[in-house]
Amino acid sequence: MPNIDIELSADLKKLFELPPCEDLKLPSPSPLKITLPTGGSINALTDISKGIPNDCSMIFNLMLQIAPFMAATECLFKLLALIAPLIDVVKALGPPPDPFKLGEAIPKFLKAAADLAPCLLVVTGAPLIPFLRDLLCLIIKALNCFVDQLESILGVMSGLTLDLSNAISSGNTELQRTLECAQENAATAAEHLTKSIEPIGVILKMAGPLMGLAGVPAIELPAIGSQTDVESLEETVKTMKQVIGTLQIAVDAIGGCG
Repeated sequence: MPNIDIELSADLKKLFELPPCEDLKLPSPSPLKITLPTGGSINALTDISKGIPNDCSMIFNLMLQIAPFMAATECLFKLLALIAPLIDVVKALGPPPDPFKLGEAIPKFLKAAADLAPCLLVVTGAPLIPFLRDLLCLIIKALNCFVDQLESILGVMSGLTLDLSNAISSGNTELQRTLECAQENAATAAEHLTKSIEPIGVILKMAGPLMGLAGVPAIELPAIGSQTDVESLEETVKTMKQVIGTLQIAVDAIGGCG
């Protein structure tokens, strides 16, 4: 069949042209940071687990860092706001006393003290209870997720162990190699999973003093071994379920998870 050349219009040819690389190039996110009142700064971090970073992802990353900073420093800044009028009051007391300056300083001091009053209630323990309840409920959910995933891996490993035994007894070396590889991958997954529980233990340990203020017994995660065989992992699941039970008792004593 002969080839027939069809003349295209200039506009149609332009449509088929590839755009220049500059138009297709992925933009690089701009560096983003916030200067803190304390003199330091918080920088936006690139999270490669969420795809190619862009300005929007960097902005939201920074916002996620700012929120806990602002929550954690609210009482600190109220305390700092109290210091300046307190110094003025002390200076006005003399010697020699200055009643005029004292009259100006005391109202400012009382206003700053009133703003700080809710923060002072923290040491009584009562305002800590809602926070600790929510924190412990969150930890219970995290541990339940951990146990569910570990039990899934255990199910896979138990099945692989049985299949591997059958492959060895039947002399199927190819299947044996495949199952051994799958078994090794399952053990690696279990190892990574058991390591992922470490941050939960750190949070529980840090919450210990606060739990004491609220009258809640401190709870710590027991050490988990590095063994990833079926028996060791079954023991880990049993231990974690006991910890979850202990945490649930503590939570129920301060209102429950709801």
